Amino acid sequence: MVHALVSSNAVAYTSGRDISQTLESARSQVEERFLEGGTVLLSVMDVLNRLLNSLESVTTTLDNKEASDTSADLRATVESLMALPVTEENRQQALVSLAHTGRELRKHVADMQETMRYLRTFAVTVKITGAGLAEFAGFAGFAQEILERIYSGTDEVNRFATHLDSLDKEVKLAASFGAGVSKSYADTVPAVAGALRDDAAKIAGHRKDLGVIAREVGAIARAVQGKVASTLSALQIGDITRQRIEHVQATFSLLEDFFAGEDGARLDAGARQRLQNVIHHLTAAQMSDMCANFQRDSENVVKTIASFDHDMREILKLRDQMSGQSGEAGGNFMRALESSVSAAHEIVKQVDTASRQADQVSQSTIGTAAKLSEAIGNIRAVKTDIHYMALNTNLRCSRLGEEGKSINVVTAELRIFAGKLDDSADAIVNGLPALEAAAGRVAPATDAGAGNLGESLTSAVGNIRSAANVMENELKVLAENGREVATKISLLIGKLDFQHNLGEVLAGCADMLEGVAGTDVADISDLAETIAPLDRKIFKHYTMVQERSVHRGIIPAGEDSTSAPAETAKAENDEDLFADALF
Repeated sequence: MVHALVSSNAVAYTSGRDISQTLESARSQVEERFLEGGTVLLSVMDVLNRLLNSLESVTTTLDNKEASDTSADLRATVESLMALPVTEENRQQALVSLAHTGRELRKHVADMQETMRYLRTFAVTVKITGAGLAEFAGFAGFAQEILERIYSGTDEVNRFATHLDSLDKEVKLAASFGAGVSKSYADTVPAVAGALRDDAAKIAGHRKDLGVIAREVGAIARAVQGKVASTLSALQIGDITRQRIEHVQATFSLLEDFFAGEDGARLDAGARQRLQNVIHHLTAAQMSDMCANFQRDSENVVKTIASFDHDMREILKLRDQMSGQSGEAGGNFMRALESSVSAAHEIVKQVDTASRQADQVSQSTIGTAAKLSEAIGNIRAVKTDIHYMALNTNLRCSRLGEEGKSINVVTAELRIFAGKLDDSADAIVNGLPALEAAAGRVAPATDAGAGNLGESLTSAVGNIRSAANVMENELKVLAENGREVATKISLLIGKLDFQHNLGEVLAGCADMLEGVAGTDVADISDLAETIAPLDRKIFKHYTMVQERSVHRGIIPAGEDSTSAPAETAKAENDEDLFADALF
C-alpha cells in the first residue's frame, strides 16, 4: 500500500521536477547574463574614470600658469619688437654723426700732414742753405736732427690718419649693414609683431574654447558615470530574479519532501491534489510577480543604457572639436604661434648682429680716441722740439751776421709752421670728446636688451613648443579614451538587453506554471494544521517583502503563526527594512 502511494506520488510530481529543470535553465541564464552585464558596466566605469582623468589633465594644461606667463612674455616681446625700427634709426643717426665727426677730425689731420710737408721742405732748405756757411758741419748735423724729428712727427700724423681711415671704414660698413637691417625692420617687424599679437589672442581664445569644451565633456562624462552607477545598482534585479527563481525551485522541493514524509503520507489522493494545485498557483503567482518586476526594472535599465548612445555621440563630437578634427584651422594655434615667434627670433638675430657691429665700432672709436690722444701728445712733443731747434738755429745764425740771415728766414718759417701743428692738435683734442660721445650713441647701454630679447624669445619658443606637445599628447589620450568609452558603451547596449531572450524565457516559465495551475485555486482550509510546517518552511525561504505578500495572498497565515506575534512582527519588520533598503 505504501509502495503504491509512493509510486502514485512520483507520477503526480513528475511535472514539478520538469518545471524545476526549466527554472534552473532560466536561473542559469539570468545569473550569466547579469554577471556579464555587471562586468561590462564595471569596465565602462573604469574607462570613464580614465576619460575624466584625461579631461583633468587637459584642464590642468589649459590652466598652466607657465602658459599665461609665456603670453605675458610674448606681449612684452611684441612691444620690444615694435621699438626696434626706432632703435635702429637712432643707431643710424649716431653712425652718421660719428662719420661726420671723423671727417671733421680728418680735415685737421690733413692740415697736419700738409704742415709736416712744409716743415720737411724748410728743414731741407736749412740744410742746403747752411752748406755754404763756415760752420756747415755744425749746421748740417743740426739740420739733420730737425729733419729726423719732422720725419718722426710725420709718421705720428700718418698713423693718426690711418686710425681715422680704419674707423671710417668700420662706420661705413656698420652703416651699410644697418641700412639693410633698418629696411628689413620696416618690411618685417610690423607684420611679425602683428602676427604675434594675433596668434597670442587666438591661442588665448582657443584655450578658452578648449576649456569650455572640456567642461562640457566632463559634465556629460560625469552624467554617464552617474547613469552607470545607477545601472549597476539597478542590476540587482538580476540577483533578485535569481533568488526568486531559487525560492520557486525550493518550494517544489519542499512540496516533494512534504509528500514523502509522515504528514504528506496521511493525506489522501484528493488532499494531495488540492495541495499540489495550491502550490502550483503559489509558484505561478511568484513567477508572474517576478516577471512583472523584471520587465519593469530591466526595461528601465535598457532605457538608461540606450541613452548612453546619445551621450557618447556628444562626447565624441566634442572630443573631435578638442582634437582639431572638425576642420577648425588645424585645431592647434600653438603651432602657428610658434612659427611667428621663430620669425621674430630671426629678426632678433639681426638685432644681435647689428648690436655687435655697433658695439665693435663704438669700442674701436673709443680705442682710436685714446690712440689719437697719445698721438697728439707725441706730435706736440715733436712740434716743441722743432720749435726749440729752430729757435737755436736763429740764435746761431744771428751771431753769424749777414752770412746767417738767409738761414734765419727759413728757420723763422719753420717755427711759424711748427706753431700751426698746435692749432690742428688743439682742434683735434677739442673734437675727441665729440667722437667719444658719438661712439656712445652708436652702442647705447640699452642695447644690452637685444640679447635679453633673444633669450626671452628662445625661452618662449621652447615653452610654446612644450605646451603644444603636452596639449597634443593630452588630447590624443583623451581621444583614445573617448573612443574606448564609445566602444564599451556599444558593447554594453547589446549585453544588457535583458528583454531579448531572457525576458521571454522567464515569461515562458510563468506561463507554464499558470498553465499547470489552472484557473481555480483549490480550498485547503481543512488542511491548515497539517500543512502548517510546510507553509512555515516555504515562508522562511523568502528574503523579500513582495514574496511574502504574494505567498499570503495564496496561503493565508494559520492560527499558530500568531503564537509569537511580537517576535514575528519584529523579525518581519527588520527584514522588510533590509529588503526596502536594498530593493
